[in-house]
Amino acid sequence: MDLELEIMDIITNAGESKSEAMIALQHAKRQQWEECDAALIRSKEAASRAHLVQTKLIGMDEGEGKIPVTLVMVHAQDHLMTSMLANELVKEMIEVYRHKVY
Repeated sequence: MDLELEIMDIITNAGESKSEAMIALQHAKRQQWEECDAALIRSKEAASRAHLVQTKLIGMDEGEGKIPVTLVMVHAQDHLMTSMLANELVKEMIEVYRHKVY
């Protein structure tokens, strides 16, 4: 296994997930609900790919420090965490647009 490639998978998929969530929000602002929902699906799929890699690495580490913690690993975890937060907030904002609660 090439650890750096695995870590880059987390970064790229987390970034794609966040980007698709932001695209969904832009569609929601224009009330383009089909496009919005499609972007949310793509966002969720990318997030799932990133999470699967993270879970794989956690399993390989077995809580024993077998996987070295490098700056790029920390960077990947940061990307994943902020992507997850962005997705949750974007979904809430989309619901506001969808139901015109504002």
